[in-house]
Amino acid sequence: MRRRRPSGDFLLCGFLSWTIMMSFLPMCFCLNLEERMKVVGKVLKEVPLIDGHNDLPWNIRKFLKNQLREFRFGEDLRQIAPWSTSVWSHTDLGRLRKGMVAAQFWSAYAPCSSQHLDAVQLALEQIDLIRRLVSLYPQHMSLVTTAKGIDESHQAGKLASLIGVEGGHAIGTSLGVLRMFYQLGARYLTLTHTCNTPWADCCKVDEPGRVPHIGGLSHFGTLVVTEMNRLGMMVDLSHVSVPTMLDALATSKAPVIFSHSSAHAICNSSRNVPDHVLKRIAVNGGLVMVAFYPHFVSCAESATLKDVVAHINHIRDVAGVDHVGIGAGYDGVNLVPKGLEDVSKYPFLFAELMISEKWTEEDIGKLAGRNLIRVFRQVEQVRDQLEAQGMPPVDQSIPPEDILGRSYCRYSGPRT
Repeated sequence: MRRRRPSGDFLLCGFLSWTIMMSFLPMCFCLNLEERMKVVGKVLKEVPLIDGHNDLPWNIRKFLKNQLREFRFGEDLRQIAPWSTSVWSHTDLGRLRKGMVAAQFWSAYAPCSSQHLDAVQLALEQIDLIRRLVSLYPQHMSLVTTAKGIDESHQAGKLASLIGVEGGHAIGTSLGVLRMFYQLGARYLTLTHTCNTPWADCCKVDEPGRVPHIGGLSHFGTLVVTEMNRLGMMVDLSHVSVPTMLDALATSKAPVIFSHSSAHAICNSSRNVPDHVLKRIAVNGGLVMVAFYPHFVSCAESATLKDVVAHINHIRDVAGVDHVGIGAGYDGVNLVPKGLEDVSKYPFLFAELMISEKWTEEDIGKLAGRNLIRVFRQVEQVRDQLEAQGMPPVDQSIPPEDILGRSYCRYSGPRT
């Protein structure tokens, strides 16, 4: 039996069907690396790339005792001692520009050993350092304290510099200090570092053999979160225990963030976020900004860019594309993934993601910065709503029994 040759109309219809089908595939599905990098460049010119955590200020303290006259941020620090010989150094202005970073949260960090001693002073000095650093490079950097300011700084071609205080012990159990940190520009507080505070448990208590100190947040801890909502300061849950995560999510009226954490299902570090919390983050409207430290990524001393991609994809799959961001943790780690050696490498991460058909340009924009800006705006909206309701500052002090035995560096006279 002879087969009939397809008619011209049949062939035309087949071609049109194939064309329509292909039009629904992401444009980067068949692109090579160079082409994907061009697409990433286009996206990051439109959308600010925001990183949630960088520890450069602490390195300046370690290496230069906060003396900025000796800090040549505009030069290639890979060629300048002591940065050139340090495995903790990943950041300078040139590499930030190459990485197309538009906004950076700089960490005002005080180590756990300063708790109940001079933690407040150390945090204040680090906030001062960040503000002075920005003022030294007015053509390249701008101090930003609002979501709108990130967009404005991006349009002006400057690096939006934001302040995050790392470690709740830095407030010295004082809501007055918390308020002053906000006045000085801090826009998130990490509720704990790797030590419990008198009002919150850290991630260490989740490790085998450890016993919780509180079991999450104390009553005063919930007041800290409530006051942060009133101020318009983001609640950062990196470093906290899982019960603390859940208590903060139950307390906060605004979305919360993890400024530098990854997925517990892939690497079971106590620093990472378990799936049941990721699902709560989606309900809360919050954000997990993925960290790059190999011990949080592969649970080993080495990792690759693809390992980081796996964490991003997992958080997307569980919480949704609206709830994942980037919080590398550069300058606070001595190990980095292969392919993500410093702040210049972010575009390669986005280009790798775009190999998959599920990552569109719009999705990349959300991951890069739109998600954080949305969360920041919602935190500001909650602040404005509470102000409209006439909510006064929380003026309660921590109960004396919560700091019993830890008050050796405290004024013992009248207290409010």
